[in-house]
Amino acid sequence: MKIAVIHGPNLNLLGRREPEVYGTATLQEVNERLETLGRELGVQLEIFQSNHEGELLDFLHRSSAEVDGFLVNAGGLTHTSVVLRDGLSGLGLPYVEVHLSNTGAREPFRHRSLLAAGAAGVVLGFGVSSYLLGLRGLVAQLGRA
Repeated sequence: MKIAVIHGPNLNLLGRREPEVYGTATLQEVNERLETLGRELGVQLEIFQSNHEGELLDFLHRSSAEVDGFLVNAGGLTHTSVVLRDGLSGLGLPYVEVHLSNTGAREPFRHRSLLAAGAAGVVLGFGVSSYLLGLRGLVAQLGRA
């Protein structure tokens, strides 16, 4: 089984950007924890981060023939990107949306996700554990847990 992990805009700043909201773990540390869990679950991960919507879409399209599903933290694009939503929905593969912070407890514009309706599940508010819980959930959805 292979899962693609997608980190959207500004997630490259983890550990420095608003640590009171996003925590102090860096993106490298998040990825290392995901890779460790992936090995435990017998799942191969392909991890990608970009600050550019088009690059995220290109990665989705390119990797879709090789993966069984997606773990997605689209960052701010969660609330604005119809294009990313359509890209995920159009591939016909399951995905889990994850967020480090509880977006429902933040600014009103963060309360709406354009991705959530098509997701197999949404995990938010647990810091780095949101990614790990999301990966476990996606693997279970795909029948390997």
